[in-house]
Amino acid sequence: MREDLILHIEFLTEEVSAQAVLQQLLPKILGEHITFDIRVYRGKPDLIKKLPERLKGYKSWIPPEWRIVVLIDEDREDCQNLKAKLEEIAKDAGFVTKTSARQGESFQVLNRIAVEELEAWFFGDISAICAAYPKMSASLGAKSSYRDPDAISGGTAEALERVLRKAGYHSGGLEKVKAAKEIYLHMIPEQNNSKSFQIFRDGLKALIAH
Repeated sequence: MREDLILHIEFLTEEVSAQAVLQQLLPKILGEHITFDIRVYRGKPDLIKKLPERLKGYKSWIPPEWRIVVLIDEDREDCQNLKAKLEEIAKDAGFVTKTSARQGESFQVLNRIAVEELEAWFFGDISAICAAYPKMSASLGAKSSYRDPDAISGGTAEALERVLRKAGYHSGGLEKVKAAKEIYLHMIPEQNNSKSFQIFRDGLKALIAH
């Protein structure tokens, strides 16, 4: 990427809580010189349905220094099939993705999946949860149920609600946007142990390096 170009990234997400996460998180990963906008859809089906036309629209005018990131939850769907679907949509629109790019080739689209839900990334940084909610036990991450954030059974949003309510927070039910803002304010991207988060983080770094 030439230094005289101003890099901008368009993020396409499925819900408002993902937007809240990205607004807190992206400056920590991208730095202050890269601009971004976050386009929020009305759920995963809405995003997938509208993605082909959205990407074709971008292809007709997008500057070479712009990039696109599609972020979607796995939601217990087959991860490989979901990724293949996103890749095919990008290919049909005429884009090179990180997955399809040859070694050293520039790409404009990054498809990333949160396994199984975005809340898994919260469990990837237990210290951030504890900083946001001081009554939480710092030993939470040592428990076998939460040691691998991407393998938490029964849904990560439900798991987060359980542990927060047990500690006296979100007693009326998990407020996903509020929790996202509070937790991600304290998150340190380099220490997150969620594998899907690490893939997202490293993908972003590769995206802005081209």
